[in-house]
Amino acid sequence: MIRTHYCGEPDIALLDKEVTLTGWVDSRRDHGGLIFIDLRDRTGKVQVVVDPKAAPEAHKLSQDIRSEFVLKVKGNVRRRPEGTINKNIKTGEIEVSTTELTVLNPSKALPFQIDDTNVAEEVRLKYRYLDIRRPKMLSNIINRHKVTFISRDYLDKLGFLEIETPLLIKSTPEGARDFLVPSRLSAGEFYALPQSPQMLKQIMMVSGIDKYFQIAKCFRDEDLRADRQPEFTQIDIEMSYITEEDIYVLVEGMLKRVFKETLGLDIPAPFPKMTYDEAMDKYGSDKPDLRYGLELVNVTELMKQTPFKVFLDAIAKGGIIKGLKAEGCAKFSRMEMDTLTEFVKQFGAKGLAWFKVTAGGIESPIAKFFEKPVQDELVKRFGAKDGDLIMLIADKPFTTNQCLDFLRRHMAEKLGLIDPNKFVFTWIVDFPLFMWNEEEKRFEPAHHPFTAPKTDDLSAFDRDLGAIKARAYDIVLNGVELGGGSIRIHNREMQAKVFKTIGISDEQANSRFGFLLEAFEYGAPPHGGVALGLDRMLMLMFKESSIRDVIVFPKTQKGQCLLTNAPSDVDEKQLRELHIKVNIIKKEEVAKSL
Repeated sequence: MIRTHYCGEPDIALLDKEVTLTGWVDSRRDHGGLIFIDLRDRTGKVQVVVDPKAAPEAHKLSQDIRSEFVLKVKGNVRRRPEGTINKNIKTGEIEVSTTELTVLNPSKALPFQIDDTNVAEEVRLKYRYLDIRRPKMLSNIINRHKVTFISRDYLDKLGFLEIETPLLIKSTPEGARDFLVPSRLSAGEFYALPQSPQMLKQIMMVSGIDKYFQIAKCFRDEDLRADRQPEFTQIDIEMSYITEEDIYVLVEGMLKRVFKETLGLDIPAPFPKMTYDEAMDKYGSDKPDLRYGLELVNVTELMKQTPFKVFLDAIAKGGIIKGLKAEGCAKFSRMEMDTLTEFVKQFGAKGLAWFKVTAGGIESPIAKFFEKPVQDELVKRFGAKDGDLIMLIADKPFTTNQCLDFLRRHMAEKLGLIDPNKFVFTWIVDFPLFMWNEEEKRFEPAHHPFTAPKTDDLSAFDRDLGAIKARAYDIVLNGVELGGGSIRIHNREMQAKVFKTIGISDEQANSRFGFLLEAFEYGAPPHGGVALGLDRMLMLMFKESSIRDVIVFPKTQKGQCLLTNAPSDVDEKQLRELHIKVNIIKKEEVAKSL
């Protein structure tokens, strides 16, 4: 290579040695003849000194150098003068006295400064190659490599085989929308990009590959948000002849090593386990943030003793009444309470009932509807004391839990209860196998249709589908679902039964999943697996607010790549070759439909 060392490598061990460095100009300072250049690459930066007496040609050339010019510098390593040592960087004790300097490439004026932390995200994504030069982004990308490398090494040493699965597969529309790819050789037919390698890794278990993993690219055409991208990466794992406990031990061991070797943190294991029912009851969510309390309390039965019509109507319609206690928040003004009411309304709540606990009882606009014994019991149920605030929501269970989950997270942030340096894992287990879809009036799989039911619950297929528990598990970190998996169905009869339950006919099942069902008839072993969202995990580890900051070339919330301007129009000739005719809708009409 044309360099002898990276910029972050020279130290006092190289004193009086000649080095050749390459990199970008981080800064340039003219000190009355002597020119100082901080030269930077991905390993760090080093101070380069250009002396007009020692290197007149290099000094002349350095007059026109600006930020982000690409240089090659040859020079000798020497100690920095007393009082100029920078102890914050590895190269802080030395500097390079330039003998030769070459401009490998100049740089235009930058659209933003590399050290500017207040650049609009749209600008950062458009000039992503500049954005990645920032220390924080560069660190994220380097640490992403470390995490994937550690994961690979961990699984390899346990006998797993890393196997790539195809990106052009059959469309099996379930859950999110597929991204479709037209086939030129089969007119009018389409491939799909995989939402996950689920069925393919199950096929591998039938093939006798009993330990598989893959750092897998997955694709889902769904609405985007801070922790969601149309293409994302997961650490995908599948094993044969296992129980749920094998998955827990495997994943915990991998995460302990990842956190230790990347962040230097010792993550305690085994991780605690919480049932789905307990999570929904206490936190209103199957991905609770356990870094703080604010547990929910169900007071439906207590509220039946009141004449308050809003509560009684909600109960009569099958609803529940739950709430949380905010310590020391009785001092909130009426305006603050109105703001909190509007906050929960955006998630479906019709309102927010609140009670300020005082030494003399409770204060609330609706206090008159609650007799003293009910007030006292309400305070007792929440363990409230003078100065606390109790907030209640009355609605259908889904709406009540959803609103309280958001309210709980909002209050924790508002009250400063969240420790950003704390990582709290938990397993959520005993999920229902089926969930009732109120809109479509049918049962659908809580995870996916290949999840095995608990053996003790098989009789409930004929009497109460909602009572069947799944052999499924999610791993949650700081209120984010990091991943999940299950023990799979491995025989055709049970798989067909589940398909029928969720409204997939035999004909549809054979059309969509026939290859998997047929494989089950050729000695499929019991198997199960898990998939961890790599991008989400990195976002939490590196304390970013969006997974876009841990992905090299992400899409915007509208699914656009601002760097390459994808998606974009294609040539008419390409469309003809694919046997496709595009019915173009005016952009303003699309905007209206959105």
